Amino acid sequence: MTARASPVQGKLLTPVVKVLLVLWALGTVAGLYRFVFGLGAATAMNDGYPWGIWIAIDVVVGTGLASGGYVLAFLVFILNRGRYHPLIRPALLTSMLGYAVAGVAVAFDLGRYWSMWRIPVSPHQWSSTSVLLEVALCMMAYVLVLFLELSPAWLEGLAASRNPARARLAARWLPFANKALPILVAFGVLLPTMHQSSLGGLMMMAGLKLHPLWHTGFLPLYFLFTAFIMGFGVLYFESIFSSVAFGRPLEHRLLATLGRYVAGVIFIFLATRFAILGVEGKLGLVVSAGRIGFFFWAEVVVFLLAAFRFLGQGEAGRPDQQLQAALLSMLGGALYRIDVFLVAYDPGNGWVYFPSLAEIFITLGLIATETVVYVLVVRRFPILAGISLPEQRTVPIGLKEGVTP
Repeated sequence: MTARASPVQGKLLTPVVKVLLVLWALGTVAGLYRFVFGLGAATAMNDGYPWGIWIAIDVVVGTGLASGGYVLAFLVFILNRGRYHPLIRPALLTSMLGYAVAGVAVAFDLGRYWSMWRIPVSPHQWSSTSVLLEVALCMMAYVLVLFLELSPAWLEGLAASRNPARARLAARWLPFANKALPILVAFGVLLPTMHQSSLGGLMMMAGLKLHPLWHTGFLPLYFLFTAFIMGFGVLYFESIFSSVAFGRPLEHRLLATLGRYVAGVIFIFLATRFAILGVEGKLGLVVSAGRIGFFFWAEVVVFLLAAFRFLGQGEAGRPDQQLQAALLSMLGGALYRIDVFLVAYDPGNGWVYFPSLAEIFITLGLIATETVVYVLVVRRFPILAGISLPEQRTVPIGLKEGVTP
């Protein structure tokens, strides 16, 4: 049994939020500089590296971290694991904000950003073989689907409004929103499966420019694996963050039951990756690749540490290990995706890339914006639900189960 979702009480302008607003301001200034003076003046991108951290981190890593709603929808509605239903709304909100931020990051990266609106409304100009087009259309559609999946939360929030007309309108539409959820969930599982795999498929075209340890025909599958792993990590991190930031009950026991799923996905991913390297005759590169091999083993070690942390949290759930496991799984997925798009990618001819200050400030500003909007939404709408089981009490971060502070 779970407590009903409700808005979080408290003031918005906390010290942390004020710091985030400073980062947002710096990102806004850097963004204005980029749009006034152009990509050449604001970024370190070049003909060898036509994309930088706005794509590699804000989009590729960002959408991976925004996969919490995807994996939880898969668990709850496809595998019928209803016990995780209290985690659905915050996961969907995190996913919606993450994908929206990724869309904004693409606008910064495009030379002719003013033509983005034409993508969904100009089918006569679509290229049926364009992977980027498929990713763009899926991401746009998925943001809309996520917004609609959260419509019961929006309507419940409006139904509690002091404006009688607004409350009546929300109450009238709420039953329809609930009935539409099965169809929306189906799209909410299909669309991420398509575009997450396509992000991997995009780098298949890099050919010899991508190091053999990463270049394979199984890149689409690997990106799906990392989406699941990072999505699970974000579920843990978001739940712990919410409990600490808003004084909510810590759902450590519920999260503990997820550990074996996450560890299983990690082990399958690593086993598949090594097996494919063997089949493709590349296994020897794991010890002979030199400097680039360090990045390969860094991914493997981080993933293994995450898997064993997920398994080691115990049935009761140790919050300290849960947080460590979440951070490690997110880091492992981020390392893998950054390696594919930047580190293991070598265009030749001496091209090098390191992000400019403007790129870094814009990225930090986008992350700060996403976090502030999350805080604002959970304070206004019924997103978070505490676990009401009497045995599931809050355990402060850093303490083991059964230890009294």
